[in-house]
Amino acid sequence: MLLVLSPAKTLDYESPLPTRKHSLPEMVGDSAELIEVLAKKSPDAIGKLMGLSPNLSELNFERYKDWTPEFTPANARPAMLAFKGDVYMGMEVENYTERDFTHAQKTVRILSGLHGVLRPLDLIQPYRLEMGTDLKNPRGKNLYEFWGSQVTDRLNDDLAERNSKVLVNLASKEYFGVVKPKDLNVPIVSPVFLDEKNGKQKIISFFAKRARGSMASWIVHNRVKSAKALTGFDGMGYSYNASLSTPETPTFTRPEQ
Repeated sequence: MLLVLSPAKTLDYESPLPTRKHSLPEMVGDSAELIEVLAKKSPDAIGKLMGLSPNLSELNFERYKDWTPEFTPANARPAMLAFKGDVYMGMEVENYTERDFTHAQKTVRILSGLHGVLRPLDLIQPYRLEMGTDLKNPRGKNLYEFWGSQVTDRLNDDLAERNSKVLVNLASKEYFGVVKPKDLNVPIVSPVFLDEKNGKQKIISFFAKRARGSMASWIVHNRVKSAKALTGFDGMGYSYNASLSTPETPTFTRPEQ
């Protein structure tokens, strides 16, 4: 089984690392092309492109200037430990064992606007570049055109290497939009997480994001290998709801919090 996640805007480069394991990103040449485009933009241009405040615009302007294709533990951090948004809070990686990190490296992939596909332990330097950004580049008018079929090809390679029979999509629509489903060599399963609110079941973004992270870690901890086994997920009080599910969209619900 292979699963995909979105990255996060919030970053953590200060807390102690729970593992010394790390690897290097595999699509650095592509990342360098994008940085070359971004590094030529002024802070104001970056702010307009990404809808950022002046402070964040200046911060990311400096990040692009400082970025280097040479990744080391001194200037970078494993992706799974650098991202600190809701999905990664739900993952609770501080509870991982060394074996969990090793298994996550085989099982989890993170879709990235700058890096294409990341493994959890791939070192990354601080950056911000959402997949939906309309960044004109030598390959097209946005990042979807820049990455083309490369992300899908890389996922197919990883699926084949692991002899995986399914891709579990725990990424957002924005990020999974870079994947070409018809070109994937395995079926896609996209879990749905619903919360009861005023007597109705609905997706609440904050909780759904944390649930995706919780399921990702549940898959890692339990060494889950099949889509059928996903029905056993019970993290954060969610439970499988057969009446709302299809084989492609297993649905999990929980009572009003």
